[in-house]
Amino acid sequence: MFDIKENLKKLPDSPGVYMHKDRLGQVIYVGKAISLRNRVRQYFQSAAGQNPKVRAMVSHIAEFEYITCQTEMEALILECNLIKKYAPKYNVLLRDDKTYPYIKVTLQEEFPRVVKTRIIKKDGSKYFGPYSDAGAVSDIIDLLNRIYRLKRCAAVKFPQGHRPCLNYHIQDCRGVCAGKTGRDEYMQCIESVIDFLSGKQKKILDYLEGKMREASEKMDYEEAASYRDYISAVKTLNETQRVTMTDGKDMDVIIPVGKGENTSIAVFPVRDGKLSGRETFAMRAEGEDDYDSLVGQFIKQYYSQWSSIPPELILARPLKEAQLIEEYLRSLKEGRRVHIYVPKRGPKKALLDMVVRDTEEMNKNIEDRLKNAREKENNLLGKLSAILGEKRERYRVESYDISNTNGVDTVGAMVVFENLKPVKKAYRRFKIKTVEGPNDYAALQEMLYRRFKRAQSGDPGFAVLPDLILMDGGIGQVTSAEKVLKAMGVQIPVLGMAKDDSHRTRALVNGRGDEFDLSRDPVLFRYCGRIQEEVHRFAIEYHRNLRGKNSIGSALDNIQGIGPAKRNALLAHFDSIEEIKKASEEELTEVRGITLQNAESIKEYFASQTPH
Repeated sequence: MFDIKENLKKLPDSPGVYMHKDRLGQVIYVGKAISLRNRVRQYFQSAAGQNPKVRAMVSHIAEFEYITCQTEMEALILECNLIKKYAPKYNVLLRDDKTYPYIKVTLQEEFPRVVKTRIIKKDGSKYFGPYSDAGAVSDIIDLLNRIYRLKRCAAVKFPQGHRPCLNYHIQDCRGVCAGKTGRDEYMQCIESVIDFLSGKQKKILDYLEGKMREASEKMDYEEAASYRDYISAVKTLNETQRVTMTDGKDMDVIIPVGKGENTSIAVFPVRDGKLSGRETFAMRAEGEDDYDSLVGQFIKQYYSQWSSIPPELILARPLKEAQLIEEYLRSLKEGRRVHIYVPKRGPKKALLDMVVRDTEEMNKNIEDRLKNAREKENNLLGKLSAILGEKRERYRVESYDISNTNGVDTVGAMVVFENLKPVKKAYRRFKIKTVEGPNDYAALQEMLYRRFKRAQSGDPGFAVLPDLILMDGGIGQVTSAEKVLKAMGVQIPVLGMAKDDSHRTRALVNGRGDEFDLSRDPVLFRYCGRIQEEVHRFAIEYHRNLRGKNSIGSALDNIQGIGPAKRNALLAHFDSIEEIKKASEEELTEVRGITLQNAESIKEYFASQTPH
């Protein structure tokens, strides 16, 4: 057993990184220190001066580990890597940073493409982002491809006499595969694309306006109108450029927004001296985090993903570790300096003041939304208290549903709500193993038995029990569930969500057949309807994915060069046959082991299976 007092005595007085772990051995916090001895001991001294978040964390510490480093900078780099690896509960984290897309220009190719990606590789490409709006990224890429008629296929070599694809024939591509456009002309377009993505739109607007005039002079008014529309689209994208800096420098203004679990960081990028919009990134913060922890961790995590970091980062308040973080960012930029500071006067102070006013308005809107949500939540708590006969500040509700196709590929789904909010990390899926044929009641009982058996055996993924179980169905589902719970000695109330002829939730029903008419209670009606839709969606989604993967497995066996290992890698990466069909060759090659030749074979196979 780990003796905290004894191990505190062994801590060295040197720089390093420490990791706090809970009783399950999971890393719950990673930190760095100039002196490991002094820093780690602070956690276990008097709790009087600690904020609630630290007190909560310390109550879960069962052991700690540490790694010594030569310098504080070395410790900072190691801390960043370990936070990325473990995503500890009590560290401030950039939420789902893998989901933020980038725009990638494949400069390593003879004729580069512009594509969306979520993975940065050291492959010679130029990356822009990350962007918080994935839909906007797709729109921008589509616009650039249409304006410049860029190559979209992943192939990099073309045989003599290669015929151009459909995109060329509908004038959506320059036909580089068939030698219709030379590399010099094509690269001029790519340079314009890079300027656009860097926030330098003037060159592109001048180019488009010139093309529009040229088309007008030739009396090709349809072509001129298309360029006019492109100009309008670029200006729409750029309409947030409200401030111009006289020095023309690139910089980011970084301001925290909201608090607690609703914390975000707003980044206002200035490119070519112009404010070019706002990106907002959600942060995962357990409780209240101080400014230095929140902003410092964001800068380290956010800019470690960038291939290009602006030379200036402007903040509203000084950052304690600004100099150390500057050194870290300089190491990412191969020695080029990044300056983190708070402007005191001049146009940059005016820019900061304007941005702060913008975020104050954001904070007001967030507070209004939270107030409205609290009122709804309190109303719901009153309703649940009346049904269950006891008053609580938080209710955990689990709901279950079964999905199959004539008894084939039967699956179960469990969704979890705490008060009004779905807790998606607690969702669970069950592949039904013991039931043959279409028998939803038996499948439901197997799922419930497995769920509560895992809880009774100490599985941490099932340890938290619900206060209420809502079944997607009526009295039959309720009594089936109650039989399992009774046999296992589990005492949790079960209600069914009965539907009307239009498949809308109409009533809650218990095992005796007593009904609570939801039409008289709009709060519970909406709440139960939302849960029922969510558990139904989750069950059907899993069933379709499972059925689709079974179909994919047999289909992939027919593709030359795709053996069991590559087939399994594809199945692990993509969720359905439709996703594999829609994937570009670039996206297919991101799967481990899939070569460009494999990707081409996959695309050719599915193209041959498509009816014409």
